[in-house]
Amino acid sequence: MVSFSGVGSLPGTDFGAAARLTFDKVALPYLPELPARGPWAEMIGRGLGLPSGLPAEFSAGEWRLADLPGVDQRRARATWRDDLDRLDEVADGYTGRFKVAVTGPWTLAAATGVAHVGRVLADVGARRDLAQSIAEAVGEVLVDLARRFPGVELVLQVDEPSLPAVAAGAVPTPGGFFRHRSIDLPEICRALGWITAEPARRGLTVDTVLHSCAPWREGPWPLRSLVGSDSTGAGFGAVSLDLDQLTNPDFDALADVVDAGAGLHLGCVPTVGEPRPLAVDAVRHRVLTALDRIGAPVTDRLILTPACGLAGWMPKEVTRAFEVLAKAADQVDDALA
Repeated sequence: MVSFSGVGSLPGTDFGAAARLTFDKVALPYLPELPARGPWAEMIGRGLGLPSGLPAEFSAGEWRLADLPGVDQRRARATWRDDLDRLDEVADGYTGRFKVAVTGPWTLAAATGVAHVGRVLADVGARRDLAQSIAEAVGEVLVDLARRFPGVELVLQVDEPSLPAVAAGAVPTPGGFFRHRSIDLPEICRALGWITAEPARRGLTVDTVLHSCAPWREGPWPLRSLVGSDSTGAGFGAVSLDLDQLTNPDFDALADVVDAGAGLHLGCVPTVGEPRPLAVDAVRHRVLTALDRIGAPVTDRLILTPACGLAGWMPKEVTRAFEVLAKAADQVDDALA
């Protein structure tokens, strides 16, 4: 059965209201992210604020690794704790699937500074330490969620909007005059694989999905390497992509992913431009056209989502987007039956 969900950020600063919205309006509810609360609640700050992660500080508008946690990192960690505590109230008695998102190691490495080399991305040791630290911290969060909600089936979403640029050598250096060297596919998959292997290492069963709303650069990227549990893959069970960023070769790559048994989270509601959100008929048509181009059956593993986060939307637009996704999911399911 076709389902639907969100992918991360929502507007406002009221976590309780945002969490209730995801449980009331979304088939696959999720832990909302509210970047309007401050830099510690935005993607990079929240990623570096996971428990027991590497110490970092926020200075002059940039996150950097540090000797000791800065005040904003401490706020980020406190926000994680507070959000999970408040989630206890909202999700009390809930059984079913629930998704939590974390920022991936390559997006963090591309955005986080480190002494002497500019970005973590430029230092092989620093990026290895960061990736292993994130994996360990993600495992702790999942264990905490499993303890709090024993009847819940957890889904882990790893957000990697910078992954295409990292793979293509397109991440600018701090001065902006040069670009960081591309990272080889085996190293990319190895770092991501540390995260996807963490649930099993801790005795948990967790579905995993890799989300990237950025366009793939320099031709089709080997999406097949992101899924599966073989020695060369990153181990994800699904991929989440922005429909508007896909080219013809990308659809062929997605067919390989689906044929391998992976799920597809399809960002079919654009999050930029007008009007927003699209009408139900338009969303249904976009999805069915994309599935026809993929050419592989994915009905029971298809989840419709917005293309990216909705932090820049008005609350009434967010509610409308989820209503559109709910109706579109039903219509797509009927069309594929």
